[in-house]
Amino acid sequence: MAKDESKRLRPQLVAEDLDAYAALLKMTDYAPANAAYAQDAVTAIYNTMIAKQHGEAQAQAALDAARDDSVAGEWAMHNAILGATDQVAAQYGTNSNEYQAMGRKKKSDYRRPRREAKPTSTGGGS
Repeated sequence: MAKDESKRLRPQLVAEDLDAYAALLKMTDYAPANAAYAQDAVTAIYNTMIAKQHGEAQAQAALDAARDDSVAGEWAMHNAILGATDQVAAQYGTNSNEYQAMGRKKKSDYRRPRREAKPTSTGGGS
């Protein structure tokens, strides 16, 4: 039996199992000593596996849709805040406390560019 049944099987191994299941269904004289491995029991397990895989796919699709909705909501909020920030700048100015409260830097907080002195050349050489 399996070593660690909490980990997902490799897709290749699942494909091999499905091939073996198809071969098992073609065996007309298959009569196992253990009834847990009879064709009907294995078919029931196969049907359960398929139903769970479909459920997983549907849950993943629902998760993807919920994520897309969440991202759309985040972008709508971001765009609304950008627009509100522009309106605050228009109403109060870019040097106001209200503009700073919106997470922006006041215009007066930026350092003004300074003129750099040109290096003086010395005429002496060695």
